[in-house]
Amino acid sequence: MTAPGPFPSFDAFYRSQHDRLFHYFRRNVGRDAACDLVQEAFTRMLRCGALDRAKNPHAYLTRTAQNLLIERARTWRRKQHMLCPLDDTRDAPLPPEQEWGIEALELRRAYRGAILSLPRRTRRIFLMHRLKGISHREIAEQINLSEKGVEYHMTRALARCRSAGSRLE
Repeated sequence: MTAPGPFPSFDAFYRSQHDRLFHYFRRNVGRDAACDLVQEAFTRMLRCGALDRAKNPHAYLTRTAQNLLIERARTWRRKQHMLCPLDDTRDAPLPPEQEWGIEALELRRAYRGAILSLPRRTRRIFLMHRLKGISHREIAEQINLSEKGVEYHMTRALARCRSAGSRLE
């Protein structure tokens, strides 16, 4: 492949411009990325055939290098915004859900034991109110007891449950 001007071939152009381009990239992005960017700049120039068509291949290569730096900056900025957003909820430590599940299981067992240890009538009143959602007045009518009596049994049941829960702490 022949080239216009002082460069008889792409190889000659590459050899004459490589060091200049490498130092340009090294100043802007560092030694590690400079090698890759030099190769990319020459590859783009070769791929599009600019060496044969450009009046000033040196300027064309310089502009290609500047465009590569601009693309790199845009990509970096986009990745910073998209891949690493400052999101406190995402980066927060996870709650110890397994431990909570174990504690909840232990608490249910303690409550179940406390309810089963209640006298039969107290247990029945407690379950009617808590599980079936029956009001104190309706319970009193169903089992022939005063509302104060239902409240007494509920207070005993709740105290037993509270006691069972506090033993776990």
